[in-house]
Amino acid sequence: MGRHNFLSIKDFSPEEIRYLLDLAREIKSHPAAHHGALKGKTLAMIFEKPSLRTRVSFDVGIQQLGGFSLYLSNAEINLGKRESLYDVAKNLERMVQGIMIRTYAHQIVEELAEYASIPIINGLTDYSHPCQAMADYLTMLELKGDLRGLKVAFIGDGNNVCHSLMFAGAQLGAHTWVATPEGYEPASEAVEWAVQRGWTTGSTCTLTNDPLEAAREADVIYTDVWASMGQEAEAEERRKLFMPYQVNTELLRHAKFDAIFMHCLPAHRGDEVTNDVIDSAHSVVYQQAENRLHAQKAILLELMQYREAAEPVRHADLAQTENR
Repeated sequence: MGRHNFLSIKDFSPEEIRYLLDLAREIKSHPAAHHGALKGKTLAMIFEKPSLRTRVSFDVGIQQLGGFSLYLSNAEINLGKRESLYDVAKNLERMVQGIMIRTYAHQIVEELAEYASIPIINGLTDYSHPCQAMADYLTMLELKGDLRGLKVAFIGDGNNVCHSLMFAGAQLGAHTWVATPEGYEPASEAVEWAVQRGWTTGSTCTLTNDPLEAAREADVIYTDVWASMGQEAEAEERRKLFMPYQVNTELLRHAKFDAIFMHCLPAHRGDEVTNDVIDSAHSVVYQQAENRLHAQKAILLELMQYREAAEPVRHADLAQTENR
């Protein structure tokens, strides 16, 4: 594939996304075949936002591939305050072979990729969550067989998960419908990109304020928390506004009889989804969570298998300087 970083689903071609999904399926089916593939390589994991699934899946994933992980919390780094982003990148590139970062502003991920000579993986920003989308479409591929033409309905807040779900759907030929309260739609540039990509892949991206319209004959019903990390102060106000967008059995009845329910987790049961949906036979949330491991192992393999942390020319340049 030849890509250096994994920052956004938008950065890849549809063929490259399908390649990664196929690689993830192969890794999941034959995990032992890849043991030791990243032997001796270390992944630095920067967490400005906490996470269960991101932490465990990357930590376990790199170790299953024979490498090591290094957890760095905000206390160690405190990006842009204790130390500049540039200096963090330049230090880490000489000690580790890849960086996964889970942060707030998407610009931080882009700048880190600009400064560092090693692969950068976007573990989540306020704008996008590409690793989650890879696990999501891997799950759909396993359960539905073909992604082309699927109706994927996202019900709730037009947030980072929604953006990446739209981007991946546009790449893979799915029809994404997004139902949000007025004023909580996904970013206009994200919608525009998904629509334009769909002109070449046969996908569509449709916005509505009617959750039942989005759910009607859907193959996939997807939701997420109504207040993301950093929006806790808005939680009560959002709860009142978003309650008509709750995924419950009444809404699920409008989807296809074999529709699957998805949630990136953690779920606030009784808010965006009811227990009788998330615990039903339609729910695949734990298969979806497991697939974070396999999708991310594919990303790690693709980015880190043939890259070294430092370029040998640096040592040669140093020797020439000392001999002058």
